[in-house]
Amino acid sequence: MKVSYYPGCSLDGTAREFGESVEGMARMLGVELAELPDWNCCGSSSAHATSEALAFDLAARNLGIAERAGLDLLVPCALCFSRLKTAQKTIAAGRTSGGISTLTSSKVQVKDSVDFLWHDVGEKAIRQKVKKSLKGLNPVCYYGCLTTRPPHITDAPMPEDPHGMDLLLESLGANVKNWSYKTECCGGSLTLSLPEVAHKLIQKLLDMAQEAGADCIVAACPMCHSNLDTWQREISRETGKNYYIPIFYFTELMGLSFEHPDTRKWLRRHSTDPLPFLRQKGLL
Repeated sequence: MKVSYYPGCSLDGTAREFGESVEGMARMLGVELAELPDWNCCGSSSAHATSEALAFDLAARNLGIAERAGLDLLVPCALCFSRLKTAQKTIAAGRTSGGISTLTSSKVQVKDSVDFLWHDVGEKAIRQKVKKSLKGLNPVCYYGCLTTRPPHITDAPMPEDPHGMDLLLESLGANVKNWSYKTECCGGSLTLSLPEVAHKLIQKLLDMAQEAGADCIVAACPMCHSNLDTWQREISRETGKNYYIPIFYFTELMGLSFEHPDTRKWLRRHSTDPLPFLRQKGLL
């Protein structure tokens, strides 16, 4: 199986462990990732807040490159996925580019990483690669806002209660907990501009995960992972509570279950060190 691949800026920088684990799982599952040549930033960080035309053109240019490649397009970052899907829907509504791109239609299938691995690669192929069961791990799956909402952009069939990541982790042996906060907002970039607001949103997610009986949280978005992983020490200081909840990318747990040799390298980049937790669980 071969797909076009748009890593986006985060997977080449602050979320390298996500990018490397996506690529590692693809190789193990026989998926060839053909990175888009000369791809550019999708504009997710600020363009859509400052210039609607620029945000559209940045995403439309990437869609044009993917269109010429003629393959489905895998976009692991939830923010990039949202921007490319938004541009595609805008094109479908009849808008053309303002200058950067001459793309006037886009039929390429834009896919997020969870749906691609679970629905396109499939449960059978994933189960065949499992060498170590994640039995004893009690995660909740956190999808965040942007891979499911708004559904007229994402085409998500169950935007408030997605299940793909839950099912994937259960196929690895994990005891996935149900909760009502799968798609609640983590605060996004408010951690920089309004940290007092973002910290409350993050704390709520950490609290609700624990109330659901989870001992870790699994994400598929670099922004969500960063917010939940990075700010636990600060929120502990602010609230007087002692938060220690390991945050994983779902592809890292696949690597752990598949016994990918680079899994420890990915996990060592986390702010909330997950290694003692995994040793306690007998998984390292």
